[in-house]
Amino acid sequence: MNYNHNFKFLPDVVKNLLIINALLFFGTYVLSSTYNIDLVKYLGLHNWQSPDFRPHQFITHLFMHGNITHIFFNMFALWMFGNQLENIWGSKRFLTYFMLTGLGAATLHLAVNQIQISSLEAKMGIDQINIVINDGYKALNNGMNFTNPNMRQLNNLYHTPTVGASGAVFGLLLAFGMLFPNTMIFIFGVIPIKAKFFVIIYGVFELWAGLSNNPSDNIAHFAHLGGMIFGYIIIKYWQKNSNHFY
Repeated sequence: MNYNHNFKFLPDVVKNLLIINALLFFGTYVLSSTYNIDLVKYLGLHNWQSPDFRPHQFITHLFMHGNITHIFFNMFALWMFGNQLENIWGSKRFLTYFMLTGLGAATLHLAVNQIQISSLEAKMGIDQINIVINDGYKALNNGMNFTNPNMRQLNNLYHTPTVGASGAVFGLLLAFGMLFPNTMIFIFGVIPIKAKFFVIIYGVFELWAGLSNNPSDNIAHFAHLGGMIFGYIIIKYWQKNSNHFY
């Protein structure tokens, strides 16, 4: 393992990621309340069927968050695990890892969404699908949705954007568990558990929650899994191809 002996409590990339996320979070509320501009519409990750989908959203959604709880826990985890990893890897490798796991998480999330969309469309008539395509976007923007459960779920999959750095953060958690497997993590500040077991339990939970497919659950569980899966692949690749990595 290649250690950086100039340990920083708040290394550069982590610090700048915290700043960018905070600025966009508060900017979202200011622009929405003052100028009626919805940043999530432009920067959140929309499914490709949505008229708001743009390729840049694969990157920008990582810096958007839905509420104060969402951003607090993501940024706390970013600092908690990220500062250790950036000090060890250096800023360039850390940023590369963060972005690649975020992109991997988004890719898996959209792929699973597409499987769910295909499954729902197979149960519906073409007229129902066309109604969702043509009218569903406007309905959601007006705070409404369809009463038919299949149409409602399809509309959410089509037109609800995904925001947050959670996929990349779960990649950091996976990396921390692999590099520091026996380090103790204190859940809620009091319950001790080794990092490797914490990662395994969290991964199994996310898989279970994702497969449960609860329509009322707004959490992108497969994005979390995607961050961990791509993180594992990246780390194993680096271990195999770098004499100074591990």
